[in-house]
Amino acid sequence: MPGGLAGGRICKHRTLYLAGRTRIHLDRVDNLGCFLELEVVLSDGEGVETGQAVAYELMGQLGINSSQLIEGAYIDLVIKNSLQHKNP
Repeated sequence: MPGGLAGGRICKHRTLYLAGRTRIHLDRVDNLGCFLELEVVLSDGEGVETGQAVAYELMGQLGINSSQLIEGAYIDLVIKNSLQHKNP
């Protein structure tokens, strides 16, 4: 695996905070950096749109712009970074 990742394992340290019904994960990922993840807990019958609205409101309060969002798993980001460093 690129970056010496045996079996696709990622080492991270996670700190969890709760804000209302939102779980705020602060992750420090080895060989990648620091990330924040928002997980809104929805009630039965609530749609994804409700969760997105809650998350975007909290992002605004935290000063996070939607242009800063990253999609994908940490392992995918590590592999992408590893390949970019090999082929600059």
